[in-house]
Amino acid sequence: MRKLLMLAVAAVMFSSVSALMANDDKKVTITGDGMCAKCALKETTACQNAVIEDKDGKKTTYYIVKNDVADAAHQKLGFCRASKDKPVKVKVTGTVEEKDGKKEMTAEKIEKADSE
Repeated sequence: MRKLLMLAVAAVMFSSVSALMANDDKKVTITGDGMCAKCALKETTACQNAVIEDKDGKKTTYYIVKNDVADAAHQKLGFCRASKDKPVKVKVTGTVEEKDGKKEMTAEKIEKADSE
């Protein structure tokens, strides 16, 4: 019985470790139109980066979670000066979560996208 309990504990520990490691696999890179969710989209009460990805005719808006990476990119890349008519083309790498029906992305890297 003791061996069975030890085996079960070991299985739980290894499944927890693999779940944490799988989280790294959830990194995604999106490319799209970057703009301010407050100034251009009029969807938030405070400035926040947003990226609209157009994939196969379906548009998805990703709201970038405020962190050092997002704050640095906001002015440097021109999110706040961008508009729906003249967005800034960006490429963002990070993890995505869905909260309250919206996609929120925690960015690890934000850079200008290559012109197509």
